[in-house]
Amino acid sequence: MNLSIRQLATFREVMRSGSISEAARTLGRTQPAVSSTIAGLETELELKLFMREQGRLVPTPEAEFFLEEAEAILKRLEVSKRTLRGLANREHGQLRIAGIPEATSDFLPDSLSRFIADKPSVKVALASKTSSEIEELIAAQQFDIGFAETPRARNSFDQIDFDLECMCAIPATDPLASREVITPAELDGYPLALLHADHRSHKQTLARFRDAGVQFNQRFELQTALPGLHFVQAGLCALICDMITAYKAQENGRLGMGPPMIVFRPFRPRVQNSLSILTPTHRPISIVAKDFCDFLSTEVTRMHSAMVKRGT
Repeated sequence: MNLSIRQLATFREVMRSGSISEAARTLGRTQPAVSSTIAGLETELELKLFMREQGRLVPTPEAEFFLEEAEAILKRLEVSKRTLRGLANREHGQLRIAGIPEATSDFLPDSLSRFIADKPSVKVALASKTSSEIEELIAAQQFDIGFAETPRARNSFDQIDFDLECMCAIPATDPLASREVITPAELDGYPLALLHADHRSHKQTLARFRDAGVQFNQRFELQTALPGLHFVQAGLCALICDMITAYKAQENGRLGMGPPMIVFRPFRPRVQNSLSILTPTHRPISIVAKDFCDFLSTEVTRMHSAMVKRGT
């Protein structure tokens, strides 16, 4: 059986109007065209759908039954059309995102909230993972978007890289708060909070202190930078942290929701803190996912521009 959508829609209109001529006017077609469509439908179904009694078009019992089927098919088609139209207009869809903890605690939720504010039918799954876990999830095509420390290039994912840098968080009451940038010489023997020794930022920071020939005094070892802000606020140390943690803490401080007694300054010589947006190579991402990648890229660029200037 080879039924067409036009046949079903024409049949429904004839049933609604009770007349070939009225259905033709509603559909914007000629009476012969509507009659031909109905005849073709009857041939396809091998059923008589209409009888003529005293000049009136009378549906057969089979036609009444088939109307329910036709209505269900056409309704489902209309729902599908609206859904696809919504996908094209970025109103529907799903985002599966895996991000590093520094980003999923605040930066990504804030960016997502603004991105989907006018997209009530877009669903979001947000997972907090390590950078290596994110690489594997994206390489396995299990997530739409990954936001991680910049990895080595692989054939299984595409990446957009951002050349970011670490910041130095210091108590606002410390004399160093008046500096434009912070250097190892100014932190000679100063208590520090850093990520664990295996992290690339720790290794780079240690190298900067060695190159400067000054004392490296790590008091706090952290898994993520966020807890270190509490130690800085208490006046116990300075914190070498990723740019996202610094940016969100600074923004929240301006809104009265974050540590008010901390300032952030660029650390020199530079400690690299590059991040990347990862997308699976072998599975095309949706329109809404592509749009969020663009949105997130703009947000990261805006953050970098704000943080390379003197903090508050």
